[in-house]
Amino acid sequence: MKKILVVDDSALMRRVLSDIINKDGEFHTEHSARDGLEALELMEQIDFDAVVLDIIMPKMNGIEFLREVHERGYKAKVIIVSTIARKGAGETIEALELGAFDFVTKPSSLLEAKSGEFAVKVLERLHWALELEWHDPLSCQTDSTDHTEPDTGQTEQQDESEVHTKKSAGQRKIVENSKRYSSGMRAGTSGKLVALACSTGGPKALQQVIPKLPGKLDAAVVLVQHMPVGFTASLSARLNELSEIRVKEAEDGEILQKGTVYIAKGGSQMRVIERNRHEFVLSVREEGARNGLKPCADILYESLRESSFEEITCVVMTGMGADGTKGILQLKETNKIYVIAQDAQSSTVYGMPKAIAERGVTDEIQDLDLIADAIIKHVGVR
Repeated sequence: MKKILVVDDSALMRRVLSDIINKDGEFHTEHSARDGLEALELMEQIDFDAVVLDIIMPKMNGIEFLREVHERGYKAKVIIVSTIARKGAGETIEALELGAFDFVTKPSSLLEAKSGEFAVKVLERLHWALELEWHDPLSCQTDSTDHTEPDTGQTEQQDESEVHTKKSAGQRKIVENSKRYSSGMRAGTSGKLVALACSTGGPKALQQVIPKLPGKLDAAVVLVQHMPVGFTASLSARLNELSEIRVKEAEDGEILQKGTVYIAKGGSQMRVIERNRHEFVLSVREEGARNGLKPCADILYESLRESSFEEITCVVMTGMGADGTKGILQLKETNKIYVIAQDAQSSTVYGMPKAIAERGVTDEIQDLDLIADAIIKHVGVR
């Protein structure tokens, strides 16, 4: 059985988390700590497989603890369970950068804490982090992480059947709503587009890709990272600080510009709309989830069908589930695409890139450190 350490300054939350973990036959926890210092003392004596960690704690908080874990070379996987995650604060982004596997929003009430949904989220992360087989007892979407909103009840089959019939009418409506904006990317300047998708492990992985892209990349980049409202703004700001290329959270009606990375807003769906031939604007709308995901990469890729881009470079990186595969397969039917997938060795979770690789449509499978170079080589620089 895998040994799990629970670190939280609340005795009640330590007990709730321990009860959840011990009910799973794969895990066992008999140790807990009130802060990071106590946790480090325990880790000096015991080899834990994973740590369930709060961020806001006395003496040594979660961020300070993660720095120490990194410096000491401890291999335990870390799952953040914190109220700070609810606020989309920069601390959660920093925790992911420091190597935390994923995060779960700590419940706001005891009733919610004891709910099956919260337990599933915690156990799902532990199973994926420790590379154990996972069967969701609540039949949730594999990647319906705390990064998303609940599904609206619409089935996947309905999504597939309706996407083609509703596409034209839906795009006309979005186009009409965006007419107040000036022209988008025009003929002779649209050329290529990069469309990137990632999930678990994405915030850290993106730091190995986006800062390596030049400011004069000869394409715009549209990016779906599974995260809730607030987090994508923090992620965008952080990546923009680190990068030569401009990085921002996408806005509705925004004109696509080369040398800019547009990150889909958490809690919304993002599409690329071709208003006229070679004129492109973004549609960012609060709407229902697809397979539990808001934003959803499949929706982004589907919006690009029959667009007049010379070529679309699809990049699929680390993440649970298979989001992006269905959309890319549909896009391949109508457009010239080039597909780059992250390899298994460098993926935090080899789910999304594995799904597209198994369909046999990848042009390159690359280590994380080489993905930016692959994009630059294929897209070019102005």
